[in-house]
Amino acid sequence: MSGMNLNPRIGLSFDGRCEAAFQFYERCLNGKIVFMLRWGESPMATDAPAEWKGKILHASLVIGDTTLLGADALPGSYESPRGFSVLLSPQDPDETERLFGALAEGGTVRMPLQKTFWASRFGAVTDRFGVPWTLNCEKPA
Repeated sequence: MSGMNLNPRIGLSFDGRCEAAFQFYERCLNGKIVFMLRWGESPMATDAPAEWKGKILHASLVIGDTTLLGADALPGSYESPRGFSVLLSPQDPDETERLFGALAEGGTVRMPLQKTFWASRFGAVTDRFGVPWTLNCEKPA
């Protein structure tokens, strides 16, 4: 596949809670919200119902070298995430435990954080906003 680079960016859809989710991720993941555009401030303002004007059409959160994108889906078009998870790979077991605890608060633990044959800590959680996360802190080489 010459001439093509794969630079995956994660785009998450929310049910009207994108701003709250991104503010939480900014604090929890030590990121920086670099862009947030509301439906009512965009050229697509007429596509959104009046009560949706303050919701987020597009948000960008930079975490290290990665950009997480998000938006509030229009009413009636939101679908909860299925078939994937956002993978976090902290280097430090203590940081992994902190992140897991923060993401699990108000959410659902799908696999408790634990030691495995490949990782010093591994677990899966769906956060309070419905986003699935997998945390994998590999064992030192």
